[in-house]
Amino acid sequence: MRVAVIMGVSGSGKTTIGKALARRLGWQFQEGDALHPPENVAKMKAGHPLDGEDRGPWLTAVAARIDQWRRQAQCGVITCSALKRRYRDIIIGNRADVRLIYLEGSRELIGGRLAGRRGHFMPPTLLDSQFATLEPPTPDEVAMTISVDASVENIIAQIAAALAPSGTIPCHPR
Repeated sequence: MRVAVIMGVSGSGKTTIGKALARRLGWQFQEGDALHPPENVAKMKAGHPLDGEDRGPWLTAVAARIDQWRRQAQCGVITCSALKRRYRDIIIGNRADVRLIYLEGSRELIGGRLAGRRGHFMPPTLLDSQFATLEPPTPDEVAMTISVDASVENIIAQIAAALAPSGTIPCHPR
């Protein structure tokens, strides 16, 4: 794998897990939320969920970042809620060297985390819309599903072991 996409609803731990995984693997890290156009951030801050039209430019930017790493023979970890299959088709599509990692958790667990989070543009009031939108990955997406009801260290160990069972993670052109 050259790129890992960390997906899940807001509050599932995408950034925390993504940063820790990138550090452990020595890969690049990109916070997918940083690629949202300002209009999207303003809409979410105001408590309004994004629609498909809002997400278009953002998903295109996420896919462009993935393709940039691939062109430059770099490995990276990027976060993206990627809640619907059609969104994942845009950012992953037929990219065989991109692995989807789904952070799965209950509404209660994630809601509790969001209630304690400060300084993020995504208000906890939008969590229900995230779960309503969520289409968990299907078997044909070859996603790795990880429960977020574990320590960060345990989650990172599970992902790293799946990405490179031998313990080494090559990052070079094929």
